[in-house]
Amino acid sequence: MQCYGIDCRMAADVKTVREEIEAREQLNLAHGACLSSSARRDFPEVPCTVRTAFQHDRDRILHCKAFRRLKYKTQVFLSPEGDHYRTRLTHTLEVAQIARTVARALALNEDLTEAIALGHDLGHTPFGHAGERVLNEMVPVGFRHAQQSVRVVEMLEKDGAGLNLTAAVRDGIARHSKGKGPLLARSEEFCAATLEGRIVRLADVVAYVNHDLDDALRAGLITLADIPPGIIKLLGPRHSCRIDAMVRDMISASRVAEDDICLSAPMAETISALRSWLFDHVYQAASVDADFEKASRVLRELFCYFVSNESALMEHGGVHRANDSLETSVADVIAGMTDRYAMNLYQKLFFPQPWKVL
Repeated sequence: MQCYGIDCRMAADVKTVREEIEAREQLNLAHGACLSSSARRDFPEVPCTVRTAFQHDRDRILHCKAFRRLKYKTQVFLSPEGDHYRTRLTHTLEVAQIARTVARALALNEDLTEAIALGHDLGHTPFGHAGERVLNEMVPVGFRHAQQSVRVVEMLEKDGAGLNLTAAVRDGIARHSKGKGPLLARSEEFCAATLEGRIVRLADVVAYVNHDLDDALRAGLITLADIPPGIIKLLGPRHSCRIDAMVRDMISASRVAEDDICLSAPMAETISALRSWLFDHVYQAASVDADFEKASRVLRELFCYFVSNESALMEHGGVHRANDSLETSVADVIAGMTDRYAMNLYQKLFFPQPWKVL
């Protein structure tokens, strides 16, 4: 008897496309790489016959609503009218590109790296880090966008069902963020369990210090002459030079490291110096900070409104889950808003509306 040209007695020995990819990973990936065949989910499911678990995770993230909303969330400049300023979505894509380049060069799992990179900012607030600061002040247990990104994929997406991502992807998302913390973290609190997750953590920094500098130059907020000479000397005068220098350094330093993703000491010091300089001259610049103070007021008033009007919260997509405080439920809704949605809602709720005569 024949089944689609294959002897049925032999069918059990025929590998699926996914199994072939998994076999190639075992042969070709470096020691320390996270293999797709080892991936585990909280809720077991029938594996795809074509995609590995990490490819499947990447696709679930790419197609989820939270990913699409990144298009209208601030990176640095609030709701920019110029077409070429970065948003949270373009930041995410740049992180993914840098991370994949490094993962491929080190023979690590590129699909896992990409999935973590695409999902790392799903829980970010409107108005960038100004929005995160507001929610951290207002929610009694605090608020961190990295943990909110995990919450998005575990329980907020798909009407509360979550995406059922693998543990390795969720771990990388949870531990991608640095804030003003150490660039090369070693503690379990900040360090991802996989080398792929650690790539994303550094790729995130490489992406944002470069594109935020590029956007600040485009906006006329700073000039090339303002940047400390030592930074220009090591990294170069152009955007492409700077990214290339950082990526090459990460690859070469990680190749000689003992099962770790790292930078050379001069490069780590230079990136840290650039990051500190950006905080002082771009992120906290008076012209930028003034608009973010206004944006912060918008979110504070929306937060207070929903806390005191639970029915209104439910009308705007809120869900009160068991074991969650009302403040956490409000934070879920506000963190999911885009910049323009938050501003339009604020106007609708607090501005007088013209009377419509019939």
